[in-house]
Amino acid sequence: MKAWIGYIDSLGKLQALLEADLAPHGLTMGDYEVLVRLSESTKRQMRMCDLARDLRLSPSGLTRRLDGLVRGGLVRRESSEHDRRVMLATLTPRGLDVLTKAAPDHVAAVRRHFLDHLDRDDIRVVGTVFDKVRTALEKQCASACPTSAP
Repeated sequence: MKAWIGYIDSLGKLQALLEADLAPHGLTMGDYEVLVRLSESTKRQMRMCDLARDLRLSPSGLTRRLDGLVRGGLVRRESSEHDRRVMLATLTPRGLDVLTKAAPDHVAAVRRHFLDHLDRDDIRVVGTVFDKVRTALEKQCASACPTSAP
């Protein structure tokens, strides 16, 4: 029970602090995750359905998440050249610039709010624990969680 309560209590506080550290860049954690996913994808673009799945969002949830990024010129929605039925989310040069400027602050915040409180052994244990949990959840969600990432 102590481990679970510690996780629940820490997660909300950690999320709030990480959000606050991204705010000066005009980003939320959700925005940041979209920009990171696109930046790591081929041609810095993804099919909307794949992006929604990876972000664990419904199609309408992804549309709402992207609306502000599109308005800000960070992401562009465009039709696929190969299949007109497919819509793509594409990271714009401005989006890449914002991500490039926000990333060092985000990494520093993750260190400051999370990693700096742990020693090397703690970090290894946390990595092992979440690897086990993720593997088990992926197996459980294979059929039960249609919007979860593989």
